[in-house]
Amino acid sequence: MTTNAAWIQEAVEKVNRGESEVMLDFSGVPRIDGDAVRALEELAALAEAKSVKVVLRAVNADIYRVLKLLKLTQRFSFLT
Repeated sequence: MTTNAAWIQEAVEKVNRGESEVMLDFSGVPRIDGDAVRALEELAALAEAKSVKVVLRAVNADIYRVLKLLKLTQRFSFLT
C-alpha cells in the first residue's frame, strides 16, 4: 500500500484550521509514492509559514531514507 496525497490533505486542513501541532501516523505505510512526497513538501512549507509543528509517527527506515535524501527530515519531528 502506498500513501496518496488525499491522506496528507487531512493534515493540510488541520494546519489551515490553526492547530498548533499536526501528527501523521505512518505505522501502516510501507512506502510512499511521488504524489505523497510532493504533498509532504507542500505540508511542510505551509506548516512552516504558519508556525505549526508536524510530527510523523512510526516512519519506517525506507520512508525515512527517502525523506532524508530529499532533505525533508529537518522539516518534521519524528516519533517512533
